[in-house]
This record gives sequence, C-alpha cells and structure tokens, in this order.
Amino acid sequence: MGDFTSLDPCVHCGFCLPACPTYLATRDEADSPRGRIVLMRALERGDLPPDDPALRQHLDACLGCRGCEPACPSGVAYGRGLEEARRRIAADAGLRPLARLTLGVFGWSLAWRMAFGAGRWLRDLGLAKLLAGAGRTRFGFGMLAATTPRQAPPRGTGPVAAAGPAVALFRGCVMDTLFGHVHEATRRTLTANGYRVVEVRGQRCCGALHDHAGDQEGAARLARANLAAFDAAADFVVVDSAGCGALLKDYGHLLGTEAGRRFADRVRDVTELLADRGPKPGGPLALDVAYDAPCHLQHAQRVQREPLAVLRAIPGLRLHDLPGSDRCCGSAGIYSLLEPAMSRKVLDDKIEAIHSLSPRPDLIVSGNPGCLMQIGAGLMAAGLETGVAHPIELLDWSYAAGGLYQ
Repeated sequence: MGDFTSLDPCVHCGFCLPACPTYLATRDEADSPRGRIVLMRALERGDLPPDDPALRQHLDACLGCRGCEPACPSGVAYGRGLEEARRRIAADAGLRPLARLTLGVFGWSLAWRMAFGAGRWLRDLGLAKLLAGAGRTRFGFGMLAATTPRQAPPRGTGPVAAAGPAVALFRGCVMDTLFGHVHEATRRTLTANGYRVVEVRGQRCCGALHDHAGDQEGAARLARANLAAFDAAADFVVVDSAGCGALLKDYGHLLGTEAGRRFADRVRDVTELLADRGPKPGGPLALDVAYDAPCHLQHAQRVQREPLAVLRAIPGLRLHDLPGSDRCCGSAGIYSLLEPAMSRKVLDDKIEAIHSLSPRPDLIVSGNPGCLMQIGAGLMAAGLETGVAHPIELLDWSYAAGGLYQ
C-alpha cells in the first residue's frame, strides 16, 4: 500500500499555481496543486471520507499533467500523491461508471480493437472529418479525424535492415489501431539510424489509463502481461506515445518488483533513441511547424531536448515557439471523456496560442496520440487550417524526400 510521503516537502508556497491549467481556468484554490494537497492530507487523516463529493470533484478535475512538479522549488512529487489518493478513492468508493466502462474496454484487447477499428473505418471514409465540429459529439468526430495520416507512406522498401542495437516496438492500443502510420514511420526512421526493430507478440495496453484513474490493480495486470511478452526481446523497448512511455518507465514502481525495474530501464521514447544517433539529416521540408510538448514526455519522463533535436535534423523546416507549449492541452487520457467541460476550457488556451502565431503554422507536432487528437479536434472546431502530426512523421517524410529509403 502506498502513502503520501511524496507530499511531505510541500511548504504551501504557491509557486505551483501559475503552472496548473485547472487553477488558471477556475481560479479556485481547491483546483490547484496546493489546494489538492490539503484535500489529500485530509483524506490521509480521515477528516474527509473517500466518497466526499467535494474531495472527488476537485481531485477528479486534476489533469494529472504534473506541470506543477518542475515549478516546485521543494521537489514535491505531486503525481505520486495524486496516484495514491485516486487509488484509495477507487478502492473505497469505486470508480465512476463511465470510467469503469471505459477501462473495461481498454483492459480487453478484442474490445478496443473492435471499437477503434470501427472508428478507423469512419475516418478512412471521410465521415469523421465531415461530422467534426464544436459540439461534444462533433468534437469526438474531430478527434477521430485528427488521426488521419497527412501523407501517403513512402514508396519502396524502406531503409536497408540494420545490424545495430535491437529495439522492440511497443504498439499499445490507440497507437496501434489509429496511428499505425506513426509506428511504421518509427520503424523506418530507427532502421535508417542503425537500429534493428523487432516485433513482439502478446503485448497489451500499457495500463496508463487504469493507473491514472486509480485502478492500479488493473494497470498491474496489464503490466505483468507486457513484462512476459517483452522478456529479453531486445536491448531497448521503444515507445512513440508519451503517455504509454511514462507508465512503462514506471513499471518498477507500479509492480514493486526487480523485473519491473529491469523492464523500465530498457524503455526509451523514440526521440531519445534517434537523438542518440544524431539523428541523420534527411531531405528538405518547407513547412512552418510549432512543437507542443506532451505533459507525460516533458514533465513525467523529463524528455525535453530530444524531440527538438529530431525536428532540427530536418533541413528547411521552420520551427516556431508556441506560447504555453509546456502546458496541458486538456486531453489527459480519458479525462476529456470524463470531464469534457474542463478539458475544453484548458484546450481553449492552447488553440488561442496557436491562433496568435504569425505566420500561422502548417502543423502542430506532438508525440502523444491524445494530444494530437485533442488539439486536432480543437483546431477543426475553431475553423483553423493548421493540422497535427507526430514529430516522427516529419522525419519520415524528410528521409523519403532525401532518398534515405530504397
């Protein structure tokens, strides 16, 4: 059983407040990290029961983006405290019905494959883009439309197979069904930089959605299945989804086992592996782009330099600063499903920042599927022509343009 010792360094200074998207949206102290720590301490002491409506309201409203952690001068590990609070609430008061249903789908491979397979069919027919808009249902179609590949895959066989370090590709659930084109770009760009990419059978959803909601046993079941699948499969396990990568790197803590820690030590974001090799420059892309840092890449994994190194390896690419790129877009796993109003409030600031850029970027690039779907849907709802793409897609296009593929 966990505890709240990670919150002990907190001196309630308030440096976290300007870094918290929900506090900025509501200006309610209880929607800030400092205020939520007070609520967690009340839960710990038993002053508030796990089913207290106000406790649940303010902790449920937290994005779990961990943007407060780098802002904290005392080194408070807020994410660990939130994780424990949600675990206790879920154990004693149960999950919300919609969360229970959603996590049930992600816990069963056949269920999410069927659901996202149907979504991909709607996307590929063009119906998702046609139905996209600002209302809640139409915004959902926009999220689906945002997963559409922006370019056809490069023709030919790709790069010559490499004999370098073996890298096992973590496929996940949303990435495998809606962003398969990103997986293929990951395979091609890693191979072009000297890695040998291998496939692993029997892998499951990473469990991040379960862990964030407080269902840590559900997350642990999926983690144990992944450990068995990836056992000694490769030198590294590569991830092209920031949310998945953050939990995969935390399997040692989640499971509390040496096997979990050994697995976590092998996990790398795709940009980390590419940055270790340069990466090789490709052909020119005459595009204006802005990078939006996924919370679970920048704050949880502390991977900040590497995605920019990947983008800067592309000749001709014009990379622009996006105000507030270190702030959450409001996606946060299933948060946009459970807390749609707050999710959209947080997103509005992101869309306004994009709207303010001059020149307006052709693409917003981000290394997490939820971010791409959330921002992409927001851009469509706002009537902006800017699209979204994964950084690895751009490197892949550059390599194709530069003749790095046969």
